[in-house]
Amino acid sequence: MRRLYLQVYLTIVGSLLLVVLTAGLVWHFIASVPPFGQPFEIAGEVVAELVPPAQAPLSVQQQVIDRLARRLGADLALFGRAKEPLAAAGRPLPPPSRGDRTGGWLRTPAGPAVSIELPDGRWLVARLPVRPRPRALVLAAFLGAIALAVAFGALPVARRVTRRLERLQHGVESLGAGDLTARVKVEGRDEVARLAESFNRAAARIENLVGAQKMLLANASHELRTPLTRLRLGLELIDAQPERKAALTKDIAELDQLVDEILLMSRLDATDKLDVREDVDLAALAAEECARYEDCSVQGSPVVVRGDLLLLRRMIRNLVENAQRHGKPPIEVTIERHEDRALLRVCDRGPVIPEGARERLFSAFYRIPGTYGAKGTGLGLALVRQIARRHGGEVTYDPERGSCFAVTLPAAPGMT
Repeated sequence: MRRLYLQVYLTIVGSLLLVVLTAGLVWHFIASVPPFGQPFEIAGEVVAELVPPAQAPLSVQQQVIDRLARRLGADLALFGRAKEPLAAAGRPLPPPSRGDRTGGWLRTPAGPAVSIELPDGRWLVARLPVRPRPRALVLAAFLGAIALAVAFGALPVARRVTRRLERLQHGVESLGAGDLTARVKVEGRDEVARLAESFNRAAARIENLVGAQKMLLANASHELRTPLTRLRLGLELIDAQPERKAALTKDIAELDQLVDEILLMSRLDATDKLDVREDVDLAALAAEECARYEDCSVQGSPVVVRGDLLLLRRMIRNLVENAQRHGKPPIEVTIERHEDRALLRVCDRGPVIPEGARERLFSAFYRIPGTYGAKGTGLGLALVRQIARRHGGEVTYDPERGSCFAVTLPAAPGMT
């Protein structure tokens, strides 16, 4: 946005400079244009009184031209009716052009000159020394002062416009980052103000829609708990075959886990900050979770992270359960510290996930093609990513070590 601000301001300043240059060129050419018509005739009459008549000897005419040239500090040349040279002083001057009848402007290599026709038909060509024009300097200074004044005056105007656009950009970026309460201040009544109003309306609409969706999901998940409890209680009271009863109990447990994970996802979506922060030994927590499963081992050194103990436990449990359900034993959990980061890996001996499916591994309810009969709720890895990001970390799939998931978290400073 700062580039736009500079573009607007430099465009104004450039326009001012163009105006000053154009005015200077116009002044230069206008000041260089000689007089025409009657003024030339008057000049001829005056000059005729200063030079000897046409019948005077050439030496006399030369003496007068030399004297006038010294007094005026100019280059002079006197030409006859046929524009032949009669006398000259100073640097050479060309004869008047053939089309001249009363006099005119001449351009010479040494500078501009003027030709004047005398009453007797002779011509006087003069090239006066170039002196600075006070009026031109005054005009240039005046135009320069105007340019500076407008340049300084245009700066706050251009900055005001781009500052509002910067605030609008900040609001859009905040909304894109997940801050649904982001709004921008509406200033003025121009197009930028209308754009800010449109953004605020759109942001409010998005916030209401997302809030309604989260509320619906949370309420629905909560209400599902009641019939599940009744089903579990009724199953315990009925007399059924043990195999059938065990299958129904397992189905109810999976439904209960699905509801629990949906509720957890809703809670994580509803807040950007952790409710609890405490020191958690990641290695000890992983050892506790691995003790619940067979063929699961833990290696590494203690690493302390700050976060929510329950969420971190759920993250490790989901990774181990994912390895148990979709991979092959043994399951290896390693915890390491790399500078200021804690690294948690959960690996198994299962097949490597195809590259085309790795990008969507952490999407909710995603199933890898060809695994339609796989068990699970489809929310385990999605919750792992949410929990890792809430703690300032990230989770990735690492195919170089087999079927392996790696979680990086900020390690507590000065603690191992």
